[in-house]
Amino acid sequence: QVQLVESGGGLVQPGGSLRLSCAASGSSFRINAMAWYRQAPGKERELVATITSAGSTNYADPVKGRFTISRDNAMNTLALQMNSLKPEDTAVYYCKMNIFAWGSSVLTMDYWGKGTLVTVSS
Repeated sequence: QVQLVESGGGLVQPGGSLRLSCAASGSSFRINAMAWYRQAPGKERELVATITSAGSTNYADPVKGRFTISRDNAMNTLALQMNSLKPEDTAVYYCKMNIFAWGSSVLTMDYWGKGTLVTVSS
């Protein structure tokens, strides 16, 4: 069983920065692509950024140039550095990892964290 735990959310003023982290734990697994999503109040969940196992990245237009996604394959962690934050970045941020796991069965599936709240307000 694999679990994802996010951390790093909180309250920040407009123009400020935050760094989100997501750690995968468990046994006998390998992580493929990773991603960050967010869901603002009253809105649908949207993709923020992705990173492949080779390190190629892609960003949603609203965050390009301000957010940076990165991964540490040795530590099974994912990060999102958020700079120049705006009130419209306020949302619950979720990490997602596509994981190949083996043990009693062999399976590839998407795992989600429970989310961490980011509030950008003065």
